[in-house]
Amino acid sequence: MAPIPNPELFRRLPAVDELLRTIGVTALVAEHGWVGVIEAIRAELEGLRAKISSGALDRAELEQALSKLPELLATRLDLATACSLRRVINASGVVIHTNLGRAPLSPDALAHIAEFATGYSNLEFDLEKGERGNRDEHAHHLLAQLFAREKIHDKSSLVVNNNAAAVLLALSALAHGGEVIISRGELVEIGGSFRIPEIMAQSGAVLREVGTTNRTRIDDYRSAISERTRLLFRVHRSNFEIVGFTEQPSLAELAELGREHDLPLVEDLGSGALVDLEAYGITDEPSVYASLRGGASLVTFSGDKLMGGPQAGVIAGDPSIVERLRKHPLFRAVRVDKMCYAALEATLRAYLREQYDRIPLLHLLRLPSAEVRRRCEALAASVSRLSASVQPTRTLIGGGAAPGRSLPSFALSLEGGLSAADLARRLRQQEIPIVARIEGERVLLDLRTVDPKDDCYLGETLRIIAADY
Repeated sequence: MAPIPNPELFRRLPAVDELLRTIGVTALVAEHGWVGVIEAIRAELEGLRAKISSGALDRAELEQALSKLPELLATRLDLATACSLRRVINASGVVIHTNLGRAPLSPDALAHIAEFATGYSNLEFDLEKGERGNRDEHAHHLLAQLFAREKIHDKSSLVVNNNAAAVLLALSALAHGGEVIISRGELVEIGGSFRIPEIMAQSGAVLREVGTTNRTRIDDYRSAISERTRLLFRVHRSNFEIVGFTEQPSLAELAELGREHDLPLVEDLGSGALVDLEAYGITDEPSVYASLRGGASLVTFSGDKLMGGPQAGVIAGDPSIVERLRKHPLFRAVRVDKMCYAALEATLRAYLREQYDRIPLLHLLRLPSAEVRRRCEALAASVSRLSASVQPTRTLIGGGAAPGRSLPSFALSLEGGLSAADLARRLRQQEIPIVARIEGERVLLDLRTVDPKDDCYLGETLRIIAADY
């Protein structure tokens, strides 16, 4: 038989107005506002009523619960208003980790954002003329200088919110209602189930596949050209490789074919390297400069991948074509704000000054393996209660960049006490979550992708977890 609730206990529950006048709750109102506190009070009181109804509370337990009510309200309000976006420590060994925010921004970029985001700026104001200006100029003048250093002149640029938007805008402005020729082997899925054929369909362009998955020749493109053709489209296979019996026309061949038929050649580079990555041990990753020199009419790439800047889609190429994109109605829907431009400016300025180590992504790629190993050994020595060892590993570039490419690195390998899955979960549950990876029955913490300032926190966290074994 279900317990009979004590009516006296219901009468001891305070009214909402009464609680709002108590000192502890008044302080919560000042911090969280009336509406939030009232909602929290009603939720706590409803919980107490439910426990009384079920017979789960006697008088003494109710009095104790009521005495802790301000504390319970504070906890509820903190949880309700807590930010879900949190800093994490990336020990996964993936440098450009899409799920963890891709490239970390530089302190210079953060300072530039803070300078302009907290007040007004000349985002779209020409200070010389005292009239409306063009927001694109803030990135364009820096990109133009970078291009000029590479003997690439007379190129314009445009910035949108990501590379998928850049591709969508280019196809919408240049090929709506017409055909776009692309190799079957380049119909990629670019992450999050966004596929090139679907983006092309959304733009109003008609997909015209040529060649086969592994082999496409220049004659395949030539044979497909008709009066309905609007552009040639080349997509860099940024997140997979095709090896073996393969063939594809060079960029120069496609550019020449485009010129013969007065068709623009658009190349979706995806990653967008602005330095020679061979110096970082990464081969066969095309640069933005190489694409523009090779004859691409328009190049699109990401700002937060190999460039190491904010999330953005950068479009560069023939000024007349870029102007067509700028005038398209879709551009206003996908353009970026002042914070993105501020971060982009700071990042591009570091490239102009050749201060590559001031760009965190490039610093991580250049980090000597010996330095990573030294830090792993120091951390292993500090957590003696765990079965910790230093293990050679490979750090992935990630983020749909440099497919199949990795860098030599070292990781702290952990085993024992908890299962690998449980230990990885415990690491993610910390105040600053730690994201590791699991190989076999061991948890690996690749320190190449961890800021050295976080090593002490890692060590302290591992010691606390070990003490619970």
